[in-house]
Amino acid sequence: MLSMNDPSLTDRCAQLSGMLPFDGIGLYEQPKPRFIFKMPRVVPDQKSKFESDELFRRLSRESEVRYTGFRDRPQEERQVRFQNGCREGHTEIAFIATGTNIQLVFNPSISANSYHMAPPSRECDFDKEHGKVHLKSSFIMNGVCVRWRGWLDLERLDGVGCLEYDEEKAMIEDAMLRDQIERYNQRLREFEKQRSYSRGQQDRTQDQDMDLRMSGGVMNSQSMSRCPQRLSGIPLQNRKKPDMTNGHAHHT
Repeated sequence: MLSMNDPSLTDRCAQLSGMLPFDGIGLYEQPKPRFIFKMPRVVPDQKSKFESDELFRRLSRESEVRYTGFRDRPQEERQVRFQNGCREGHTEIAFIATGTNIQLVFNPSISANSYHMAPPSRECDFDKEHGKVHLKSSFIMNGVCVRWRGWLDLERLDGVGCLEYDEEKAMIEDAMLRDQIERYNQRLREFEKQRSYSRGQQDRTQDQDMDLRMSGGVMNSQSMSRCPQRLSGIPLQNRKKPDMTNGHAHHT
């Protein structure tokens, strides 16, 4: 019987969930840094990267794609699972030429005969062409807003597709990026202002301490000047007066 603290059980659960196992220290909340800068979702110039990046240039050309889900299952079962996944709004495809795997997420399929009217540009369309399904899916890839567009054969489970630059989503993400940077810069300015104020307070405290030490030294010197007898090696009351007899001074 396995206990909850058995490391093999932890590793097995981690493999099933697709996540790394929990670390013992990680169960406790760690102290957060003063600033947490969330990694931006997109790069500053998305269109330029889409046009200049070699991977995007290759994926932007229409090329052969293939369904990659449930490869260990029979072809008939894979066909059913592929169609069900499309109707639920997700599927997995790969560009054969580059081996790039992509998880597509889109609006579920809506039949033209259903009660709800189909939108003019459906992201999953079984009715456009017999024996095929046409798909569209928008997502962010390597910091660039893109849209996958293509079709797959319902029997062979392969087809043709490509990536397009999604101008509309890119504008939205750019606005979010500028707002995120502005908020971070504002927090950074406030932090610098607070740090300058704290540093000034600390300097003033040190100056006050120095003034107190200096004033204490002056008072001690004044006290010593009022008692000159203490500056001599022999106390004043113990000193002997000279004998002035016969005009000569004789010390006794």
